[in-house]
Amino acid sequence: MTVRHLALELYHWMKRLEELEKEKAGLAPEALEERLRLETELIEARKSVEHYHKLLKAQKEQPKV
Repeated sequence: MTVRHLALELYHWMKRLEELEKEKAGLAPEALEERLRLETELIEARKSVEHYHKLLKAQKEQPKV
C-alpha cells in the first residue's frame, strides 16, 4: 500500500471512530442494547485506527533504496 492510501484509510477510521463516540455520547442511559452494539463497533474502529497508524508509521520509516 502507498503512504497516501494508508493515510486515507487512517483518516476514514478516525472519522468513523469520532462518529461512533458522538453517537454513544448522545444515547439515553437505558439504551443498553444500542450501547453494547456501539461499544463493539468502537472496539473494532479503535483497532483499525491503531493498525493503520502502525502501518503508516512503518511505511514512512522504511529506507528508500
